[in-house]
Amino acid sequence: MSGDLKLSDSILQTEHPASFWLWCGARAAVSIPAFILTAAFIGYAGLARESGLTLYETLAMTGFIWALPSIVILTGAMSSGMGLIPAAIAVALASVRLMPMTMALMPSMKVPGKTRTWQLLVASHFIAVTAWVFAMRNLPDLPRAARLPFFVGFGGAVSSFVFVMTGIAYVAVERLPDVVAGGLVLLTPVYFLCSLWGAAKLTADKTAMVAGLILGPFFFLVLPGLDLLWTGLAGGTLAYAGSAVYRRGLLK
Repeated sequence: MSGDLKLSDSILQTEHPASFWLWCGARAAVSIPAFILTAAFIGYAGLARESGLTLYETLAMTGFIWALPSIVILTGAMSSGMGLIPAAIAVALASVRLMPMTMALMPSMKVPGKTRTWQLLVASHFIAVTAWVFAMRNLPDLPRAARLPFFVGFGGAVSSFVFVMTGIAYVAVERLPDVVAGGLVLLTPVYFLCSLWGAAKLTADKTAMVAGLILGPFFFLVLPGLDLLWTGLAGGTLAYAGSAVYRRGLLK
């Protein structure tokens, strides 16, 4: 599966229990995006071991933090001897991007009067770029009652498989060449960019990505440590302003 869900009309139009959609979500996790994410975490296992993290620390970060960029930032902070508060701020800034993603996705999975808050909190743990892109592309085609269990099944299956493979990779990473480990880490940003570009519905979305690619190296040199935050802020603002001016010109 490439990331697009394919279910027959008869399945979509028939009522099924939550366990059925949970299983469908877990089965949908067997996909190219999930394998690319797994490959990236295999590369991270090598970084964690070289940074001096134990197997238990590596697995704890993989299971509890989940978002790979935040994990890499925390690993770098720990290996460099950064204090607890600066490390927490750095991870928080890297993770703030997940808040609007969660706010955009959670309402689409909520069934008024039935869905409980703790269920949404469990589902929100699995939100990262891979799961979010998959959900935004596929959940709208599902019945509303099916979306939450389907997403939990997908996220739970992906995170569990990645967790196990990270542990195996940590133990076996000594036999993995450095070039291969580094290449595996780079697979994730390449996939993220391709997936977000394919899922973009508006010209402003694609403009923001292009602006980010251009501004990213600049802010990396000028504001290291805050480059991701400023790249997103500046790129998104430019894309919004440019699209607003363009639409205003069309209306005249």
